Formats: sequence, C-alpha cells, structure tokens
Amino acid sequence: MGSFDLFDQAAPLVPIGAWSCDLVSDRLNWTDGVFDIFGLPSDDALDREATIELYSEESRELLERKRSQAIENRNGFTLDASIVRPDGIERWIRITAATRGSNGRTEILFGMKQDITEDRMRWELLRAQAECDPLTGVANRARFQRFLDQPCNGPALDDIGDDIGTLILFDIDDFKQINDRWGHAAGDACLVNLADNLRKAFVNAHLVSRIGGDEFAVLLPSSVSRAQTKVALQSLIRSLLRPIQWNGCMFTLKVSVGFAFACKDGKYNPQTLFNTADEALYCAKNRKIFPED
Repeated sequence: MGSFDLFDQAAPLVPIGAWSCDLVSDRLNWTDGVFDIFGLPSDDALDREATIELYSEESRELLERKRSQAIENRNGFTLDASIVRPDGIERWIRITAATRGSNGRTEILFGMKQDITEDRMRWELLRAQAECDPLTGVANRARFQRFLDQPCNGPALDDIGDDIGTLILFDIDDFKQINDRWGHAAGDACLVNLADNLRKAFVNAHLVSRIGGDEFAVLLPSSVSRAQTKVALQSLIRSLLRPIQWNGCMFTLKVSVGFAFACKDGKYNPQTLFNTADEALYCAKNRKIFPED
C-alpha cells in the first residue's frame, strides 16, 4: 500500500484534511476533510476572503500575521484558531503550514487543518478546574496570577485581554478572630458569603478571584465607570451588613477595600495596578475606612 493510499484510508478516522494556497492567484485547494471541518459542501468554489471571514476576529488577525511572516521568511507556522461555520457551529482547528517556492520567493503555502474542538473543550474544563477555588467557587490565585503575568502594553496573554478599567481588592477585617471564636467552619462560611456577594455586586466583572486566605480581587472592564463602581461597592457593603446565620450564631462581615483605576487611554501595567490597589487596601485596613479616590 502506498503512502498516499494509506493517508486516504486513515484520514476519515479523524477530522483532518490537507490544504494549499497558491500565493500568485490566492487560489485555495482543500481535501474533503477540510470542507467537512468548515461545514461547507466539497463542490463549493473556494474564495479566500469569504473563508477568512469564518474565523473569529482574534484568530483572523493571528492567522494573517503568521501567514505574512511565513511568506516573508519562507518558513512554516502552527496556529490554533476558532471558526464559526455557516451553520453557526463554533469549532477550534489546528493549522500547520509550510512554504514552497523558488528563486528565493515563496509561491505556495500548504499544510494540514485538524478539528481540535473536543480536545480544546477538555483542556478548558481541566484549566477551569485547576483555576477554581474549591471552597468559594470563584477563581483562585493561579487564575489571577495569569492576569498579573501579562506584559505591560504587550500582546495579551490572558483571555481577559486588555479591556481593564478597575482592579478592586477586598480583605475581611478580623478574620482570625472569627476563626478563633467560632471555628474554621464559620470562617469558611464567611468566605463563601463574601464570594457570593461579590458575584452579585459585580455581575459585569471579568474576574472575581480569591487571591489569599481572606483576600479577594475583582477585575472590572473599562465599560464600568468609576461612578458605577462606587454604586456597586455601596450595594455590596449594604449586603454584607446583613447578619450571617451559622450554626445558631449570627455575625456580620466587615471588609476593607482598596482599588486602582487603569488609565483612561486603556493602558496599564498589571503589576503596578495591583500594587496601587494593594497599597490602598493597606491604608484602608489601618484606617478602618474605605479609601476615596
């Protein structure tokens, strides 16, 4: 059995196909497997511009950038990209590409496209489980650290992207005394209560995360104004003033708050933003009042 016969027999076992693009004419050539991945009839006339529109905006930009670099440098690339098929079904595909040409000029791009949607879903589920605080159900410190590790004004490495307006830090006052007086189970009840209230108060938050024993962080998008942030904080404080009933006991939570705003032009350094909010939180705990901006 020849290698091409072997490929033809094995290809239907996995959602994969081969493709090529003539760079002179921009003419695409797909095997049936690629048509199946994109949800298009195999007798459709291929148009590159129409095909590119099936990619999400972020994936389209990445693809065009990697494609241009490969053509210029006469090398290949690999890219995981998201598409929305004409039937509305969203898929993730892995593109591998190589180049072929002559006389120092790249003439053809070719490679494979594989449907990795199921693998992607499993990976996202595992990551969500790894980045979730098991007690409160909000994100954990590892998830928040991914935000902090983003480069200043560089390409976003986090699915939050660069749309950050406000970072708010919360710390439960006298949390150790709650644990000492009523036990750690009571302390756990306080943490769960605060996490629930944070989710309700900041429904538009990019991220609600438990980043320490009794410390939480909330990341708000730039679309949430400073005035809206203050209103949400006031609503949150009113909610926290309602007594918590636990094991026949009743107590209320008191929290200190520190926050920092990104620049109005949208530029920010994640670590600097955190340091500013953390300093404000430290001042608030010392004063036992909420800081003014």
